[in-house]
Amino acid sequence: MMFRFESHEPEVYRRKARLISIAMAAQLIVLGLLFSQLLTRAFGSSLWLNALGVLLGLVATSLVFAALRERPWMQEMRYVWQLKHHLSRVSGYLPALRRGVAEHNHVALGILSFYHQGMAQLAELNGRTLDDDSELIAERQQLLEQRERLGLPLEVDGYDTEDLAAFKRG
Repeated sequence: MMFRFESHEPEVYRRKARLISIAMAAQLIVLGLLFSQLLTRAFGSSLWLNALGVLLGLVATSLVFAALRERPWMQEMRYVWQLKHHLSRVSGYLPALRRGVAEHNHVALGILSFYHQGMAQLAELNGRTLDDDSELIAERQQLLEQRERLGLPLEVDGYDTEDLAAFKRG
């Protein structure tokens, strides 16, 4: 399966992320309180019933969120979740990918380039910078130079998730 980078406006993503986070937190509070009140009215006051009400509120909020995540207005959020998932998955293979790049493996070079581009895009979408990790910046620069030497495009447009199978995790 191929995962491809998409272009999204950072300000739009951050505004939607804040709005959705606030809405979901408010929904969790309201439903948690509602379920707690209903349970304590029906069965008497108990710390366990209040905790169960909060848990039911969390489950209900999660179900509503799961039902809404395929809506078109959630596109930026879905993309960022998928990007984070793929970056997390690739990060488990970083030592093997780095060895592959040292051995001039083009697949490893592509996946590691994807990782660095994805991290940069994620930082941009979240309004952060990657200035704080000089080792990663140096590695990214080396990858760009290696891609240029090999006549490859400086940027990748994504990666094939099946390509990770060629590398040993860890």
